[in-house]
Amino acid sequence: MAKPNPPVMLITGCSTGIGRHCAFALQKRGWRVFATARNPADVEALVRDGLNDALVMDVNDDASIQRAVGTLLERTRGRIDALFNNAGFGQPGALEDLPREALREQFETNVFGVHAMTRAVLPAMRAQGWGRIVQHSSVLGFIALPWRGAYNASKYALEGLTDTLRQELRGTGIEAILIQTGPVTSRFRANGWERFKRWVGVGGPATATGIQASANLEHANTDWRERVAASVHRDTYQAVIDRLEGDGEPPFTLGPEAVARKLILAVESMDPKPRYHVTVPTHVFKALKRCLPTRALDTVIRWVNG
Repeated sequence: MAKPNPPVMLITGCSTGIGRHCAFALQKRGWRVFATARNPADVEALVRDGLNDALVMDVNDDASIQRAVGTLLERTRGRIDALFNNAGFGQPGALEDLPREALREQFETNVFGVHAMTRAVLPAMRAQGWGRIVQHSSVLGFIALPWRGAYNASKYALEGLTDTLRQELRGTGIEAILIQTGPVTSRFRANGWERFKRWVGVGGPATATGIQASANLEHANTDWRERVAASVHRDTYQAVIDRLEGDGEPPFTLGPEAVARKLILAVESMDPKPRYHVTVPTHVFKALKRCLPTRALDTVIRWVNG
């Protein structure tokens, strides 16, 4: 039996994987979950499967965010207890092979979309005097792996925004919390593969002055294999391609239920932690970050990265 006044949660990026699993897991615990996705067909599937308050929302579109949050507040009479900013993706590729547009796209979703979502729910949370804002970060929010520079940078930025937000919200009853995940089963790798083919090598090599040789992205329509072959990182990219095209999972990969467990702690604990770690690599690298000097940590990262 549903509770008469269940707590309300909004989750972004629920079409598949972690977001979808967390939406159903929290609903089973008595939360009224507003699961969101960009594609109307995905939202219809969520509704068919029992998430009756699922909404169409694109975190890259301010108008879409305002419509969805407005609908939620109308249905709940102004109540929202928690926001899980889960939507995001990873752009693979060496930094020198990625044009400005690729980084802009990465930050639009992983940083600016999170910021817009947070601003959209804060007035209601401030009015009620409580709330939880949970950000889906990564081990790559504090450890930088090579050939993942765009994603590293977006998660480092998210960590900085959230740390600042936590301090600015002190005394309001609203908590800003990070969940730092390592490898978790999802469509993350498949989405990254599509971005890799779309952006790597687009625009050509940088000139001696650091300005893209082709600002209008004249190579955008060339075959991605040609762009990879022209890169100084082509040998490394073959390993990236093998990983992205493969069926296996990285070592220590957990299922989305591992993230759901931490999300439950973040939104239901009386005194939540500022950060929750998911997977062995996240715990290990957190410890190594504390105790190793930078060059030694770089050596460990190179060994782990192969």
